[in-house]
Amino acid sequence: MSDDSRPSPATARAEARTAVVIPAAGRGVRLGPGAPKALRALNGTPMLIHAVRAMAASRAVSLVVVVAPPDGAAEVKSLLDAHALPERTDFLVVPGGAERQDSVKLGLDALPPDYDIVLVHDAARPLVPVDTVDAVIEAVRDGAPAVVPALPLADTVKEVEPASAAGDPEPVVATPERARLRAVQTPQGFDRATLVRAHETIIDNVTDDASMVEQLGLTVVVVPGHEEAFKVTRPLDLVLAEAVLARRRLNDGF
Repeated sequence: MSDDSRPSPATARAEARTAVVIPAAGRGVRLGPGAPKALRALNGTPMLIHAVRAMAASRAVSLVVVVAPPDGAAEVKSLLDAHALPERTDFLVVPGGAERQDSVKLGLDALPPDYDIVLVHDAARPLVPVDTVDAVIEAVRDGAPAVVPALPLADTVKEVEPASAAGDPEPVVATPERARLRAVQTPQGFDRATLVRAHETIIDNVTDDASMVEQLGLTVVVVPGHEEAFKVTRPLDLVLAEAVLARRRLNDGF
């Protein structure tokens, strides 16, 4: 006799709780010397706080785990405590590892058992709109094991043979068909069990968390990304991010 009290798989996915892991242990060398990239100020507020608020803006997100520099967990905890964050969302800070992959794994290990969907988000993408976060979560709830937001490329891309010495010209090997290419952003969303398995078994050729799931032989699907979800990597990106925030204040009054 079947147990009719158990929810259907579709119902269980719709009710699944969502947590976000934000690896923020990197030093951000390309932005120059100083504080870690995630702690650089953007409009007077650390980028990390903007990123945390962007994730917590989704009503589907009930926990955000920030993975701090190994020796900076107390500092990051104080930072979160000092800024206004949504009361409906819980926050947790754990020390990270030497590599991004290590930090994501430590964030996963810190999750309570009652979270079935996990997003992994770059602290250096502080301006992701909530609609993008919600679209990723919805696609996982609909049954995708892994989901990435992405944008079509505006530029033609060339595959080259890397130069053997700095400054040498690089011969073009091929021109990939641009219509089949996408620039991938975060947050990337996952069925928790799938992401845990990927981190337990995949160690090589890791470019992002979704690439680990690809190596398991599972399908990663794409949802539309957003132009404001760009990664703040170089000083010019900070200028652009400030401009986006200024436009938001003008349009939305904050």
